[in-house]
Amino acid sequence: MDRFALMVRRHRSARGSWEVVDGQPHRVLWGRVLRYTGYGEDTRAPLRRRHLPSAEVTLIVSFDEPLQLVEMPGAGAGGGTFRSFVAGLHTRPAITEHAGHQHGIGVGLTPLAAYALFAVPMRLLAGAVVDLPGLLGRAGSELELALAEAHGWAERFALLDRALISRMDEGPVPAPEVTWAWRRLCSTAGQVAVGELAEQVGWSHRHLVARFREQIGLAPKSIARVLRLQRSLVLLERSGDSLAEVALAAGFCDQAHLNREFRALAGCTPTQWLAARLPVGVGVAA
Repeated sequence: MDRFALMVRRHRSARGSWEVVDGQPHRVLWGRVLRYTGYGEDTRAPLRRRHLPSAEVTLIVSFDEPLQLVEMPGAGAGGGTFRSFVAGLHTRPAITEHAGHQHGIGVGLTPLAAYALFAVPMRLLAGAVVDLPGLLGRAGSELELALAEAHGWAERFALLDRALISRMDEGPVPAPEVTWAWRRLCSTAGQVAVGELAEQVGWSHRHLVARFREQIGLAPKSIARVLRLQRSLVLLERSGDSLAEVALAAGFCDQAHLNREFRALAGCTPTQWLAARLPVGVGVAA
């Protein structure tokens, strides 16, 4: 997809209206920035949303009413109201709510890209939501204002390209061993033993875990659990396979194992998750 050939998804029903605009990051950012997503929604009533654990760090810049963080379990957990923020990796569902109107832009980052972009130990962001200006200082406030005042999504995405490329080029460089282990975990959807990763990079198990937490945010074993959950979500939504078949394809021992992990990580069952999906891929109602 041409980065300026924007992909637009819309939905309107008694429940409300949604518009989602997907843009392609600059090719220099490929593999580091996973997505640009502009959004606008009017649900006519407060909407509470469940955010499942994923292998990406999320940057949100809102142009509308602030978002209420109802629950964010883990290190640095706590509620609060946020307009523009960064959400780190987590292993429990986060719950947010808004009054009925939202308009803004979301950026999906790999943890390694977030490490370079924000130049802080990623363990400090794990299980946490951090105000963007508080994290980036004046640069965060300037980015927030520039995005809000830009004319249209293509201009906003181009502005993000410039800002992210500049900051990442100046940020810390992840260790090659962490990068390799991260990519190996992702390529296998979490189906590789941590001991095997440590052996292949020539580190002790303890050292690999410590460096992963520093530069990714979570330990490799936790990342593997999240990746298996992500794989199961894709299969549930697209394949039409039974839960037993999904469980085996996603790396679980059996359907009972899938159900236990789903409850632990998502806070609901696979069937409940499927029933709670919102239109045009805008998440899951809580």
